[in-house]
Amino acid sequence: MYINGFLIPVPGDKKAEYQDVAERFWDIAKDYGAQEQVEAWEVDVKDGKWTDFRRAVDIQDGEKVVFSWMVWPDKATADASHDKMMTDERMKQFGEDMPFDGKRMIVGGFDPLVVRGR
Repeated sequence: MYINGFLIPVPGDKKAEYQDVAERFWDIAKDYGAQEQVEAWEVDVKDGKWTDFRRAVDIQDGEKVVFSWMVWPDKATADASHDKMMTDERMKQFGEDMPFDGKRMIVGGFDPLVVRGR
């Protein structure tokens, strides 16, 4: 298992648009091997003393933080899928007017240490 994690600043009034993009992106990602996608909209994000989710993405007035992850069977699949997805014709549907600021999005890849529950 391999996980891509994301923190994304999204204007609060663009929640529906963001959800639509995330749902349409899933159709592409699953075709390239993604096993699970979670998009979590900020509900209770506290300001930290030294650092926090808001500062991490340089949150602006009216924005919310989205905490998201995509589960892949392994890193090799995730890496190979990224390049294929970027050239997939379906990606053109998103255009350049995404409902979030990609310059402030944080992306990382992770090997799980503990997995419990579902």
